[in-house]
Amino acid sequence: MLVLEYKAVVKKIQAMAINEAIRTSQFVRNKVLRFWMDNRGVGKKELYQYNTQLRSEFEFVKNLNSHACQASVENVERAINRFFDNCKKNKLGKKGYPRFKKDSRSVEYKTSGWKLHPSKRRITFSDNKGIGTLKLLGKWDIHTYPVEFIKRVRIVRRADGYYVQFCVKAESTTEPRTGNGEVGLDVGLEYFYSDSNGHHEENPRFLRKAEKSIKHAQRRIYTKEKGKNNRRKARGRYARKHLKVSRQREEHAKTRARNVCKANAFVAYEDLNVRGLVKNHHLAKSINDVAWTSFRRWLEYFALKFNTEVVAVAPHYTSQKCSNCGETVKKGLSTRTHNCSHCGTVLQRDVNAAINILVSAKSTGGHPGSNAWGDVSSTCVGQKICKGKKRQ
Repeated sequence: MLVLEYKAVVKKIQAMAINEAIRTSQFVRNKVLRFWMDNRGVGKKELYQYNTQLRSEFEFVKNLNSHACQASVENVERAINRFFDNCKKNKLGKKGYPRFKKDSRSVEYKTSGWKLHPSKRRITFSDNKGIGTLKLLGKWDIHTYPVEFIKRVRIVRRADGYYVQFCVKAESTTEPRTGNGEVGLDVGLEYFYSDSNGHHEENPRFLRKAEKSIKHAQRRIYTKEKGKNNRRKARGRYARKHLKVSRQREEHAKTRARNVCKANAFVAYEDLNVRGLVKNHHLAKSINDVAWTSFRRWLEYFALKFNTEVVAVAPHYTSQKCSNCGETVKKGLSTRTHNCSHCGTVLQRDVNAAINILVSAKSTGGHPGSNAWGDVSSTCVGQKICKGKKRQ
């Protein structure tokens, strides 16, 4: 599945209609989830029957396309299945009990309720919410696929406007690599990553650079009177600054992952528990700013694109072990140089770890990176996938 995203030109009355459709989709999801909580043991059939009951009971639910309501039920069903799977696998920590949505920002249609203009530069939503025809801005990628290949359409609300995403059923094509090297990657905070060849990729620190501007925009919110239009505008400016930072992180991670996979036939990286690492409140902001998870996800995607083998390696003792003789050289986080007293090897700490990661991956095999880019379900249709496809 490929996801293509386009900016939508929306009038004020259309924005109100889209917001109403999003609220209705959230209402259906929360009502179905409450029905499951109050009636333990009900199955998939009962959930869809309750959705039909909601459509007959509430006029505003009936006005939303029936497939859009079904997509909301599917979201609940997946959340329930994921919770039970985590329980069966005895996953450590929280099991992901399904929760109510408080601020949904998207509504999803299946194969009905919308129609593309023959030019494929406009899309018309035909349910009774009154969204009407939206003009699409973006690249012409959608023109290369027949309409019947479009399996889902989603309208997403962001701080800078509304976007339309198309989930297209298409086979992923491979591209030739420029090299056949082998490399190990050690991600960090001082550098974005250090590889086993001694190269250091600088950490851009997008949030740190924009922090002063973001805090200023945040303070401006509280100078405006509650409920007034100026306060709403101030909140929008604040949200757009955060959105810009998130897009910068994503684009940086995508570009670096593409370069690594295109130049190497074998890539080894650390299998880090980022969720556990951010519990360190002294480093949480820096860890989130460096976007390790996003970088790994793009590595897995471009590995398929360039037919590169990627292997995740347990990070234990990769920094303490000498890459030359194998002896353990204990060092704190502040020690940035690996100096082995046994064999005399002197390396930058992260380069030493990267070499250990590569050696470990080749000797033990590690475990292959999971395919985060296979068939896309409705809950997976999001900006991260679509940006990757759009800008290749």
